[in-house]
Amino acid sequence: MPKTPVQSAQGAERAELDAVAEALARSPRLARLVRYLGEKYFQGEIDQLHEYNIATEVFGRSKTTFDAGEDAIARVEAHRLRKRLKEFYETEGKDHPLQLSLPSGTYVPVFTHNAVDALVRTAHDAAETEPAGIVSAATKETAPPGTPIGGGNVATQSLLPRRGWLLPLFAAGLLIAAIAVYFAAHWGTIAKSVNPGANPAQPPVAAQPLTLNAAAVPLRLIAGYSGKPQLDSAGAVWEPDRYFHGGGTWLRPATFIARTSDPLLFEQWRTGDFFYDIPLQPGVYELHLYFVTSERSGEAFSTFTVGINGNPVLQGFDVNSDAMGENIADERVFRDVSPSKDGWLHLSFTSERGAPSLNALEILPGIPHKQIPIRLVTQPTSFTDHDGHFWHPDTYFMNGRLSDQRQKIAGSPDPDLFAAERYGHFTYAIPVDPRDRYTVVLHFAEFYFGPHASGVGGAGSRVFRVMCNGAVLLDDFDIYKEAGSLNALTKTFYHIKPTAQGKLNLTFEPIVNNATVSGIEVLDESE
Repeated sequence: MPKTPVQSAQGAERAELDAVAEALARSPRLARLVRYLGEKYFQGEIDQLHEYNIATEVFGRSKTTFDAGEDAIARVEAHRLRKRLKEFYETEGKDHPLQLSLPSGTYVPVFTHNAVDALVRTAHDAAETEPAGIVSAATKETAPPGTPIGGGNVATQSLLPRRGWLLPLFAAGLLIAAIAVYFAAHWGTIAKSVNPGANPAQPPVAAQPLTLNAAAVPLRLIAGYSGKPQLDSAGAVWEPDRYFHGGGTWLRPATFIARTSDPLLFEQWRTGDFFYDIPLQPGVYELHLYFVTSERSGEAFSTFTVGINGNPVLQGFDVNSDAMGENIADERVFRDVSPSKDGWLHLSFTSERGAPSLNALEILPGIPHKQIPIRLVTQPTSFTDHDGHFWHPDTYFMNGRLSDQRQKIAGSPDPDLFAAERYGHFTYAIPVDPRDRYTVVLHFAEFYFGPHASGVGGAGSRVFRVMCNGAVLLDDFDIYKEAGSLNALTKTFYHIKPTAQGKLNLTFEPIVNNATVSGIEVLDESE
């Protein structure tokens, strides 16, 4: 059976990856890295391309002790790979019809196809050899070498000389074919980012054309920031501000910010009326907006409107009210976000009773009609479980304390998930899309009480209550009574409705001694 255009394109991508890996044979670490990135890409697992996995699975770092804040192995080798790829395509790989790159700020490989350029060159070559009976006597006017296609500055005669009416028709046919080939070549990547389980050979009927020079996703920008890229607690790279127009920047006073493990996202603002126009490939994305405020200047409310592609999604939005206080990090989540018909995602921030402000924005490959799962581990570093799920370091919390000693926990295929705890009287405000219902999974272990732990106490020594948005999930909850000491215990709760502000507010309230939790999962129940 003949191959489909998508299968042929994927075969070409694999062949180019093999060529690059072979060229890197003298640098085994880089060859190993590029093959790992490529296989994750071809398997539709680009969500697993993050610093922890690369450090532990490619470079052999310990899964239990790796700290992205202290060990930059993944970032260093990715930087070396970007430099080597640039050198490769400037020398021995310069004539390759397909080129591999690793955009800054992401570990997701990108294949650049030159099908359009190749077909245009074919049209030009045909013009040069056209039979004399069709050629007009007009002087040839050719485009300078390297003139971009589709840039809006190339006239028809720049592609083909004025040689009669057959050549323009021939060129038009070739260009249409080029666009079709280009789309087919990229469709597999688009389908993977929209829905990892989708069949890439079955594109939607009304598909949008590809956007040239689209932003690499995940895209993470710190609003108002113009310095070097920054690394967050999970090992993700945040870039300086771009794609904006309007507004100004404002440096935030150096004060403590609650409910975040990444204060670097909130150190300055973009303020005033401003807009973002971000080029994206067709697909479904998830948008996260990050806000914080400081002390007020006397006004009761400071409201503004946020719009997506001309549609208001936050009206009368007041950051302090949304975050329930000053100097508290606030995050809003929007699923099913797509670029407009022009291939750009348009974000607007406009004044109402106060000036708009934004601290950071994040665009992730989305899941249609469903929010990406949230997994938090109450530890200062990230964790990947036996199913390959990534757990973010502890965040969204207020109060309580994080244990600084790890414990050996039985009863789970992922004992490291239960190795630490947040304890005391504390809360979490977890941001979600307010339109959906969610399953909340809480992971516990009794670290202190019982003969297998400290030897002190037992049943009744630790009793606490867990609530979500005011509703009681667990009352008179005693971990030791149900699981003993140093054993994993999981509790699952279904159909949880978020607040109108898009929050799941979890409260851990002591009754006897401290409340505790080791991990939190939030799973969208939408179909």
